[in-house]
Amino acid sequence: MNDIKEPIDISRQEQLIAFLLQNNTINQDQADLLKDVLIKAGGAKDLDAIVAESNILRMEDYVMAKAKYLNFPYINLSEIDVPEDVLNSIPSEVAEHYRVVCFDKSGKKLSVGMVDPENFRAREAIDFLAIKSSSQVEYFLISLTSFQNIFKQYQKFSKEVSSALKQKEEEERQEIGNDKEDEDVSFEEIIRNAPVAKIVNEIIKHAVETGASDIHIEPLEKETRVRYRTDGILHTSLVLPKNIHDSVVSRIKVLSKLKLDETRIPQGGRIRLTVDGKDVDFRISTMPLMGEEKVVMRVLDTTKGVLTLDQLGFSGINREIIEENIKKTVGILLVTGPTGSGKSTTLYSILHMLNHEGVNIVTLEDPVEYFMHGVNQSQIRPEIGFTFASGLRTLLRQDPDVMMVGEIRDNETAELAVHSSLTGHLVLSTLHTNDSIGAVPRLLDMGIEPFLLSSVMNMVIAQRLARRLCQYCRQPMKTSEEMLVNIKKQIADIPAETIRKSWPEYDPNSPITLFEPVGCSRCNKTGYKGRVCISEVLDINDFIKDAILNKHGAVTEEEIKQHQQFINVNQDGLIKVMQGQTSLQEILRVMNE
Repeated sequence: MNDIKEPIDISRQEQLIAFLLQNNTINQDQADLLKDVLIKAGGAKDLDAIVAESNILRMEDYVMAKAKYLNFPYINLSEIDVPEDVLNSIPSEVAEHYRVVCFDKSGKKLSVGMVDPENFRAREAIDFLAIKSSSQVEYFLISLTSFQNIFKQYQKFSKEVSSALKQKEEEERQEIGNDKEDEDVSFEEIIRNAPVAKIVNEIIKHAVETGASDIHIEPLEKETRVRYRTDGILHTSLVLPKNIHDSVVSRIKVLSKLKLDETRIPQGGRIRLTVDGKDVDFRISTMPLMGEEKVVMRVLDTTKGVLTLDQLGFSGINREIIEENIKKTVGILLVTGPTGSGKSTTLYSILHMLNHEGVNIVTLEDPVEYFMHGVNQSQIRPEIGFTFASGLRTLLRQDPDVMMVGEIRDNETAELAVHSSLTGHLVLSTLHTNDSIGAVPRLLDMGIEPFLLSSVMNMVIAQRLARRLCQYCRQPMKTSEEMLVNIKKQIADIPAETIRKSWPEYDPNSPITLFEPVGCSRCNKTGYKGRVCISEVLDINDFIKDAILNKHGAVTEEEIKQHQQFINVNQDGLIKVMQGQTSLQEILRVMNE
């Protein structure tokens, strides 16, 4: 049973923010942002949770300062391997429940790290264990990252799966020659109780712990491959024997309530599970291949909440244009980019900014990925005739103020979106084009009349997702003079005052330092942790509207820059490279895609 949590003392949290500011751990802007998020949370989250979920400041810097505030010793365990005998001084169940770990043992002295040093029940439990072993305990404050690094050493992923595989092999040997005395037991019950359930649980748990966005379970010729997509990149994490592939697929089908005996057509479902105390949704898709089925599970961590524009990577002039345009109550706002470029996440962020008591927001999505409190979300079902187009007609009868349509795919949906905005609604949607300038000709090619489009278009965002450099292990990159000259040439095309809106410290005369990935335990040896949005935001001003009416929307980037502040997606990527947020290799990879 979980401990009953005391109500969060907001005034004490504000005192901690003031200490962080006084201690130069944060600046005034960060302090204001932390206070704003704390107040909006209304006591539902403390600073620990807010810092963990955001990029406002580094977790270790925060915990180090908090230790000073509490007059408590601090230690960083993010990259430490603990011997098994030391680790087991505290049982894994106790460690998980109270978020405490033993990381050192010297004679009768135990060094114990705690995420919450003010959890007196945790201290009572550890002191009780220490008395039983005649030990003395020295407590340290550690970050959640440190705790997770040590705790995962209790049960290594591969060990757990190997153990389950051995158990299954043993059961199969025992079944040989047995009478069929359990014929009345359902296949679903067998799957639920088999060791395969443990294998699937470990696959899911490991995906959540490593921050994977997708799980791919793929049948190969002689084995089954489990791959995770982390920060947009697929990598193999586990290889299973081919003979258990069907059992693994069946277990996932049982969890997602799909038809076990249907293997000829694709199926889709959903699972909600609690993993490490977090509610996580999984969107399931099965696909029949040659003989077997492949399963892809999209991981949707509902505890992360909606990211802000700042956290996504929008800054400077791009953020200014977005904030100005979402104040409008009518018109169309589009987000464009290839599949997997974060379009839906950006729309959710904008919806979150618009979500107020006096605003009725309704959405049509395929599928609904994140549930937002206060937003009326509906999932389309084309198989029964509930499409984006038919759903839009219904939405107009729901007295909406803001409408979000997951994607404009055809002429009918485009026309309905335009007419919805003409009748006094703000419409948000996505479109598949490579850049922001291409969105206008695309809609005109769908048959939208130029005079209608020019009167309703407000703004177009084009974006990509690049991996963020791990701030703990990145290192300066060796650069040639030719490379630096080329970068400076491209940056020189942007007015200095425009760059400084995103990067106040920018100085065109300062030397350029680029960073490259290295790899450490915090980033799973990849050199990257998380992703950042690189974008361009086109404000549909009078010049663009005139081009829609008279030139089929055909304008050049040079013409646009003469009539508004505009940074293209390549330039935004270079700015983030120069800031050390991502690497040049990553921007080249993303833009080549």
